[in-house]
Amino acid sequence: MKKFLVSVVVAALALPAMAQNAPAKVAVIDVQKVLATSTAGKAAYERLKKMQEERITKAKGMEDELRKLETELTTKRLSLSEDKVAELTRSINDRKIAMQRYAQDADREVAEARDRALLELENRIKPVIDALGKEMGLAAIFNKFESGLVYASDAIDLTDTVITKFNAAAAPTPAASKQ
Repeated sequence: MKKFLVSVVVAALALPAMAQNAPAKVAVIDVQKVLATSTAGKAAYERLKKMQEERITKAKGMEDELRKLETELTTKRLSLSEDKVAELTRSINDRKIAMQRYAQDADREVAEARDRALLELENRIKPVIDALGKEMGLAAIFNKFESGLVYASDAIDLTDTVITKFNAAAAPTPAASKQ
């Protein structure tokens, strides 16, 4: 349904250009490639990867602590008092719950950070794409693999041009880098 609506909107946007007897030029962009190979996209990916690795490291530490308690309970169970066994069992159960909550919170935090990073990149890439579309006199630019498009000639693929212009727009100026 979403793809159908996108197609209808794109067709509606292209109609005014066609109605004026102007050639309707279109192009495509591989947004995933832009995100994966642009300087800003790579930096965002590395920040997210580092964040996720930090969460994984903490989760492994929590898991190690839990295993120590479980080992203590199984190896010393016969020599411990009932109160101590009950206390260790409660502690193990509490840590299991804490680990589950931490995993859920970490997943949510990473997902929210990913969404924020993608929105930030989208907001920075959009002006580059808009300017390129105007500069080239295009009627429409499609997201190559999310538009319902099943074929696109390489001749209309602007992905590399968008990456080049986006990297240039995102690069610090010499004056800004000296500050």
